[in-house]
Amino acid sequence: MTLIIVLLAASALFGIGLYGALSQQSFVMLMMGLELMLNGALLAIIGFWSRGLGGMPEGQLLAIIVMAVMAIEMAIGFALVVALYRKRQADVTEAIGTLKR
Repeated sequence: MTLIIVLLAASALFGIGLYGALSQQSFVMLMMGLELMLNGALLAIIGFWSRGLGGMPEGQLLAIIVMAVMAIEMAIGFALVVALYRKRQADVTEAIGTLKR
């Protein structure tokens, strides 16, 4: 596979994730859109690493850091969603109103 195909796939993932994050009202779908955006960025990073750096470990380290950030983001995000649901019984973004209470 060429770098152009990998970057097209990465941009498609990022675009689908952006659409999903901006168009959905459910918290779970919003989080899935953000995850797709991060996966697209990770695919682009790995594509550039494999074609550009010739196997140097810096690209692998960056990919591992991005995967760790993705896991932390999902854990914190779903914990916030569960806490918000328990507190206000809100499962969509429109039901929140304000976060002060």
